Amino acid sequence: MTARGPVADGAAGECPHVPVPPRLPVLSAAPPPHPAGIGLVLQELRGAGVLNDTLVIFTSDNGVPFPSGRTNLYWPGTAEPLLVSSPEHPQRWGQASEAYVSLLDLTPTILDWFSIPYPSYAIFGLKTVQLTGRSLLPALEAEPLWTTVFGSQSHHEITMSYPMRSVYHQNFHLVHNLHFKMPFPVDQDFYVSPTFQDLLNRSTAGRPTGWYKDLHRYYYRERWELYDRGRDPRETQNLAADPRYAQVLGLLQTQLAKWQWETHDPWVCAPDGVLEEKLSPQCRPLHNEL
Repeated sequence: MTARGPVADGAAGECPHVPVPPRLPVLSAAPPPHPAGIGLVLQELRGAGVLNDTLVIFTSDNGVPFPSGRTNLYWPGTAEPLLVSSPEHPQRWGQASEAYVSLLDLTPTILDWFSIPYPSYAIFGLKTVQLTGRSLLPALEAEPLWTTVFGSQSHHEITMSYPMRSVYHQNFHLVHNLHFKMPFPVDQDFYVSPTFQDLLNRSTAGRPTGWYKDLHRYYYRERWELYDRGRDPRETQNLAADPRYAQVLGLLQTQLAKWQWETHDPWVCAPDGVLEEKLSPQCRPLHNEL
């Protein structure tokens, strides 16, 4: 999952009973959480005498639980609240950032905070394992030029296997739907939600849903989806087949494949190839007409 931030959000301001210090940075593209809850946590830290010696991180595990949100790699599914508060980095208190960051950055950030090096090791004699994220602490000092971030989703519930990979680069967003020939699965709690039931009832009755896509387009997706979020922030127009964007498509496909190889993604060859079971594997074609 991804978040767009960092943000040092003085807008958290004060709740009726527990003030939130203006130092609190927010790394987010999603709406911030209720300030009262944050204030209560900070109040406990202050009462324990460790507020000025603590790196505070607040986040979530996914985007909003609505269509195109959770379990999806569209923007509503990857935009998460991510707040980071450091007493040692006052330079950006109250500021916002447009850098792309990911939850994969949290482990490097915490290790960096405690000055702990990541251990050097390899698996099965392969290359030394590297953390795929980066420390967020430099972003609390000055605005970084982080314009690329990757996303991954393989399954949710046991019946929801629908591997997808994505890359955000500058204003563009590319999604690779590896199981594009099958309908997108829906989890049980989402199915019984009033929102989805309303979509089902309207769709079966032939009535307008008020949504920018219908259920058929939600279930059945193109293999590649390319969006220009600068002009189309709701991601409604797929540009992957538009020849005017062929160069952008190729660039993002190359970036995504490189990241998959670097992270030993078992789906790197899918859906039209199979990954060899070797120490130095290659993709072998399946000739499955995909």
